[in-house]
Amino acid sequence: MNLKLTREDKEVFQRACQEIVGKERERLGIGTLSEKTMHAVLKKYLVPDETCHEIKCGRYVADILVEGEIMEIQTAGFNRLRGKLEEFLKEKEVTVVYPIPHIKWLIWIDEQTGEFTKKRRSTKVGSYYDAFFELYKIKMFLNHPNLHFRLILVDVEEYRLLNGYSKDRKKGSTRFDRVPVELVEDKFLNSKVDFKELVPNDLGETFTTKMFQKVTKLSPQKAGAAVNVLAYLGVIVQVGKEKNAYVYRRNF
Repeated sequence: MNLKLTREDKEVFQRACQEIVGKERERLGIGTLSEKTMHAVLKKYLVPDETCHEIKCGRYVADILVEGEIMEIQTAGFNRLRGKLEEFLKEKEVTVVYPIPHIKWLIWIDEQTGEFTKKRRSTKVGSYYDAFFELYKIKMFLNHPNLHFRLILVDVEEYRLLNGYSKDRKKGSTRFDRVPVELVEDKFLNSKVDFKELVPNDLGETFTTKMFQKVTKLSPQKAGAAVNVLAYLGVIVQVGKEKNAYVYRRNF
């Protein structure tokens, strides 16, 4: 389900960006916050009341606990959520919030001089389909009735260190931080039924993973993960085989 963003939503997001990025970065300089910027901004945006942040729940600390519901903001590495989900889902509703870079501007940092390059727009544009690669890592929890997802598309400035192996030091470089600049869209996946919205309308009545990849513009690996997740949830079903490729159709 898409959340219709209002002007107020975008203003609240901008205020969160200004508070986290503006004041602290002006005082301390880039990269000196105690947590990555995207994570900090989203916490402030979702629940401004800081008394609801970093709450001890059993053996773990929840990013946000409000009105009995836990929100976990995970920018990558969903496999690291497994222990938390195992415990949190026993007693509470859990929403995993996943920010997806939509339009991205790249800024390179020279570690020796501290100089920044001018920002350059990346050719890649992010979409909700990018979430599948992470969802695959916690596939065993996806059918749990207490687990929900919130996918947030956000334009970002990505800072990278010029420490790669190529001549221009960009290939294989280290991502330093992602700074959100604008809220774009917001989608809730409250149950497995909502995952049907992530089956592209442009697909035919039946399709293969390669067709899914072409429509979504995902890599072969990520398209495979997407089809695997959708089949696991029963949103699509395997109906045959063409040469070495499995054929699927929608199950709704």
